Amino acid sequence: MLACVVLLAAAGHASDRPMRQITDMVGRKVTIPVDVAKVYGSSPPVNYLMYAVAPDMMAGLSFPISDADKPFLRPQTQSLPLLGAVMGQGRQFNPEEILKVKPDFVLAWVDRFGNPENTVARFAKIGLPVVIVKLDGLADYPATLTFLGDILGRGERSKVLADYVTSAMQRVSAAVGDIPADKRVKVYYAQSGTGLSTECDSSFHVEPVLMAGGDIVHHCQQSTHVGMETVSLEQVLAYQPQIILSQDRGFARSVAEKPEWRNVDAVKNGRVVVIPRTPYNWLDRPPSFMRALGIQWLANLFYPERFPLDLKAETKAFYKLFLGVDVSDSGVEQILK
Repeated sequence: MLACVVLLAAAGHASDRPMRQITDMVGRKVTIPVDVAKVYGSSPPVNYLMYAVAPDMMAGLSFPISDADKPFLRPQTQSLPLLGAVMGQGRQFNPEEILKVKPDFVLAWVDRFGNPENTVARFAKIGLPVVIVKLDGLADYPATLTFLGDILGRGERSKVLADYVTSAMQRVSAAVGDIPADKRVKVYYAQSGTGLSTECDSSFHVEPVLMAGGDIVHHCQQSTHVGMETVSLEQVLAYQPQIILSQDRGFARSVAEKPEWRNVDAVKNGRVVVIPRTPYNWLDRPPSFMRALGIQWLANLFYPERFPLDLKAETKAFYKLFLGVDVSDSGVEQILK
C-alpha cells in the first residue's frame, strides 16, 4: 500500500513546515510533514521497523540496549533517549518525555486484539498524529516496509528489505509447504524458566514455527494478545515433541538434568534449542522483521535435507542488510550460542 500524498497549506502550523495528508494502513487520513525528521515508535515491533527503514529518524528507544547487544546495532542508535512504549516489553511511555524530542508523528501497530482508536485518542491528548501500520504477521511486512519507505522518503531501501522478506517466505514455503500435517516435526514452544508456559498453535506468537513446517503440539485457540498458556508436565509428556524451542536459556541448558523431563523425546534426543535473540529475537516477544531470518533457521533445523542453509553466511548477510552491522564469525557464534 502506498501513501496517498496531498500537499497542504502550512499556514497556522507551529513550525510553518509544508504538510501533506496520507492514508495509513487502516484507511485513516493523517496529516504529517512533507519532510519527516523524527518518528516515535509506540511499541518495540514498530521501533524495530523504524530501525530497519530509517534509523536516523528514530525519536528514541523502547527499552535499554544491553551491553551484549551493542555490537550488533549501529552506534548512533545507542545514544537515543529511552522513551518507553505504549505496549510490549520495556517501560511505559511518558508523554512529556516524548513531546520533548518533538516527533513528527507516532508510528503504531494495533494487533488483532486492539482498537486503533484507543491508540489514536491516547496521543491526540498531547497533540501528536498517529500513523497505523499492519504487522499481524510476517506476510504483512513487504507491504508495510513499502508503505513506511514511501512516507519517509526511503523507498529504495524499503524495497530491498521488502524483497528479502518476500523471497525468504517464498523459498521456505516452496521447501516445506507440501509436507503432510501428520509428517511435520512436532514442536513444543517453551517460554519460561519452568518450561511450562507455551502457546496455542493458533497464536500469532508461533507463526514462524508454522511457516517453517513445524506442528505446534499445543492445539487450542489463542484468547489474548499476551498468550503464555500454562500447561502441565503431564501434557508435555503426552505431546512428546521432537523439538523444544526455548526462549529461556537457563531452562534449555538445565532441562536435561531434570529427572521429570527426561522422558520427553526432545530432551532424550538432545533437541532442546535456544531461540536466538541478539540484538532482537528471531521469532517472537516481540515479533519483528527478524522472523524473515528465523523462518529460514527453523526450516533448516526441522528439515535440513529440504532446506539446506549456510546459517553463518545468511546471518551475516541479514544483519548487514537489516541492522547495518558487519558480523564476524565469532559474532555469529555469540548470536547462536
